[in-house]
Amino acid sequence: MEQSFGFIHDPYEIKILILYVLGRLPDPVPPETLAELVLCDDGIGYFDFADCCAELLSSGHLELGEQGYVITEKGRANGSITESSLPYSVRLKADRAVETVAAAQKRSSLIGARHAMRRKGGYTVSLSLSDGIGPILEMELYAANEAQAEKIEKKFRRDAEKFYTHLMEELCGE
Repeated sequence: MEQSFGFIHDPYEIKILILYVLGRLPDPVPPETLAELVLCDDGIGYFDFADCCAELLSSGHLELGEQGYVITEKGRANGSITESSLPYSVRLKADRAVETVAAAQKRSSLIGARHAMRRKGGYTVSLSLSDGIGPILEMELYAANEAQAEKIEKKFRRDAEKFYTHLMEELCGE
């Protein structure tokens, strides 16, 4: 039998770590992303992780939707009670890993980009940017075809802040 060198080996501890990670994320995460975040400890194998997720789903601690895994209120309550039993070094590793994903999720939630077909041809591309309190930019553009609309959305999602700054500089004459 191969020996693993991580701190977490028991399914109960893996479940606590899963709840710990999901409890710190603002939005659902795809199964692959959750696996990357939880497998931060060398003692956890992928199949053990998958089994624990399945058990947490059936016990009502997690839900799996279109966007991925999300923690339930039951999971949040039980996770907060038990998370202190995780080794400190594992919590630190998990926190560092979660930080990057949480920041990307937060940024994504502040940027809106979608398109809809117009009745007389072409597409309306709706773009928005929020500061977390309310919208700071909302605009609609015309796109000749769906490929162009998708290209506009993709570029806006990638560079929304830069676009906003440039627009304000142009409008304010700076």
